[in-house]
Amino acid sequence: MSKRTQKTGKTARYGPRYGVSVRHRAGKALDRVKRKYTCPSCQYQKVTRKAAGIWTCKKCGHTFAGGVWEPYTRASEANHRILRRGVEGATATDMAVIAQTRALEYEKTLSEREDDSESTPAVEEVSEEATVDDEEE
Repeated sequence: MSKRTQKTGKTARYGPRYGVSVRHRAGKALDRVKRKYTCPSCQYQKVTRKAAGIWTCKKCGHTFAGGVWEPYTRASEANHRILRRGVEGATATDMAVIAQTRALEYEKTLSEREDDSESTPAVEEVSEEATVDDEEE
């Protein structure tokens, strides 16, 4: 028997309702919610969503407020950076945070690439006749 959720994934429960583009966007949002994120306290990838905007770490129990779909928003990252610089000044801590931020951005780009690679078709193969014609010229 064939898989019913091969293309639709988490949005298979909606069936043919609501349209393709709406289901596609809903699937991306559900993937972001269910993904495991890095804990700001213990640095393990154990952060899951407890409720809308409330995130908790399964390892250390650290609970914090974040975005509805993702625990770290651009505004929250900027606010943390501003507060830290006001207290400590630009120090080695800033460099560590910059490295951590780039690591998180790298994780995001990898996950976006995985999402994009699933939706893009395979590269078209070049026919042999076209290569033979090019060699003759």
